[in-house]
Amino acid sequence: MLQNLREKTSGWVATVVLGLLVVPFAFVGVQDYFQRSREMPVASISAPPAWWSSAPSFWPVSMFWQRQDVSQRDFRDRFEQARQAARQEQGAQFDAREFESESSKRKVLDGLIDERVQGLWAQRQAITVSDAMVRSEIAAIPAFQSNGKFDLQQYRIALRTLSPPRNEAQFEQLVREGLAQSLLRSTLGSSAFATKAEAERLVALLGERRDLSVVELPALPVDTAPVPAAEIERWYRAHLSQYRAPETVSLEYVDIDASTLPVPAVDEAALRERYEQEKSRFVAAEQRQASHILISVPAGASAAVEKSAREKAARLATQARAPGADFGALARANSDDTGSKAAGGDLGFVAKGALAPAFEKALFAMQPGQVSDPVRTEFGWHVIQLRQVQQGRQEAFEQVRPALEKEVIDSAREKQFNDVTSKIVDAVLKNPSSLGPAARQVGLPVLTAGPVARGQASGVLAHPMVQRTAFSESAIAQGMVSDPIEVGNEHTVLLRVTAHNAARQLSLAEVRDRVIAAIRADRVMKAAQKRADAVVAQVKSGQSLAQVAMAQGLAAPKAVLRVPRGADVLAPGVSDAFFSAYAPKGRKAVGSKVLPDGRGVVFVVDAINPGTPQDVGGDIGQIASQISQLHGFVDFDTTVRALRRSYKVDVNASNL
Repeated sequence: MLQNLREKTSGWVATVVLGLLVVPFAFVGVQDYFQRSREMPVASISAPPAWWSSAPSFWPVSMFWQRQDVSQRDFRDRFEQARQAARQEQGAQFDAREFESESSKRKVLDGLIDERVQGLWAQRQAITVSDAMVRSEIAAIPAFQSNGKFDLQQYRIALRTLSPPRNEAQFEQLVREGLAQSLLRSTLGSSAFATKAEAERLVALLGERRDLSVVELPALPVDTAPVPAAEIERWYRAHLSQYRAPETVSLEYVDIDASTLPVPAVDEAALRERYEQEKSRFVAAEQRQASHILISVPAGASAAVEKSAREKAARLATQARAPGADFGALARANSDDTGSKAAGGDLGFVAKGALAPAFEKALFAMQPGQVSDPVRTEFGWHVIQLRQVQQGRQEAFEQVRPALEKEVIDSAREKQFNDVTSKIVDAVLKNPSSLGPAARQVGLPVLTAGPVARGQASGVLAHPMVQRTAFSESAIAQGMVSDPIEVGNEHTVLLRVTAHNAARQLSLAEVRDRVIAAIRADRVMKAAQKRADAVVAQVKSGQSLAQVAMAQGLAAPKAVLRVPRGADVLAPGVSDAFFSAYAPKGRKAVGSKVLPDGRGVVFVVDAINPGTPQDVGGDIGQIASQISQLHGFVDFDTTVRALRRSYKVDVNASNL
């Protein structure tokens, strides 16, 4: 049979057929093999070649498309970096479960896609980053420097500590890619600009202050009219999200607070014995009364300035040592220390550790009445006079008794806290389904709370770590006692979820009274707005605000002058209404605001005072620079969005 097969496949026809079959298998089969063997990326960004912008994306033409991928490893590394940054920024507020949400992952992925889009743009523009640029960028990184200069050994050590560790070639490639990706941002940022007129207009708006005449409209009576059933039904259906019962838990917990634990009475004899054993702790440090003359030297001063200050200090030291010299008068006439100059340079009594090291070293090496040679510190040159020495002295037991007693009590409380916590944890490990037996063993009560909604607890239960534990999936599903939760210094809570109610939609029957109250409140607000609109219409028709107020029996308008943006005037949000009012040139702007309590405010803008650079804390040049930076950011963001739309972006959500 094998011989027959060999004969039938050895002719030229068979050779041609086999050759034709090999071609597609060679390309399709091999390509498929390599695609299956490599890790699928989280996202792929691709674009047709620059020389064929309309090239189709199907194979084999797709072989010419340019492509950038976000690998699973890249995504995992960046997501972990984002996690660590969020944990550090939020501290106890950080919620690991919430951070693992789909939205958090997509936010990180979008950042990576934007970077790849920039890299692909650089690739399509045939932009290359030179080795010199890479070397310069690496040398400027502080982590790779020693004494302000690039250190090759430090560089290699730092690379090994990266997460994940990288060799020099890998890191240099990362830097090269980063520089290529940043070119778009830097190019657009450097090309952005703002005109002086634009900056002046922004200053005028931001620092603007308005003068107004204001009339307050009293709140309308409470609405008591009946509410039809159909209206109740319509309101409820239109506002379903407002009528939901939040997720709640019921808890039992033990609160272990060292400050409330009983401690034995302090033994007087033990206190005295401790004082005798630690007597050396309670010696008042030697203090010295000093005066000085400072000849200041600005930071970065030239050698000539430094020399001049040193010579002046030396002359003053010589004068201060002369018989009958008045050091205080010399200090008042020459010292640059504004804090002590008026007092003749007197610094009072100081102990070691209170002054600059060089100053302190000289002072504590002097004899009373002695004047030092010039001493250099970061502030300049000092001439020091030691006036008095107050020797260290032993403090009596009665003086230090309160401190000793507090130390003993704090130590006892710490020991008691550790003992109680250790015992209750051991007891919980033996019976993790109940807190009662463990609490009774240490003599603490089991407290209960609930139902408690997320974010609505009080006391220790409001602590972020307690909230996170109470509403965690494991605590709810298992009903076991939690690990100790640290809520403060020597303050711990253990809890167990005894009941859980998921968030649910409340029925109309359950919230009927709330719906009726909301409808009536809405009626009052609409009536108040209608009344305010009527007053505004009368003023716009030509009547003065004072005339309208008098006709309606309202108080006369109040003048509110030079109101800045965002000011808390009359009530929150009123100043926003002041600045949103607008009228054509030659006419006064009129507006209104109805407050949550039903009162109304009608106002007329009498004058608009444009802002000045002083009002916004800067000059025109600085503000123009800030506007330019903002323009650059907007241009960059808009360009990246446009590039993403023009490129083909494929996201493999299953790999997130």
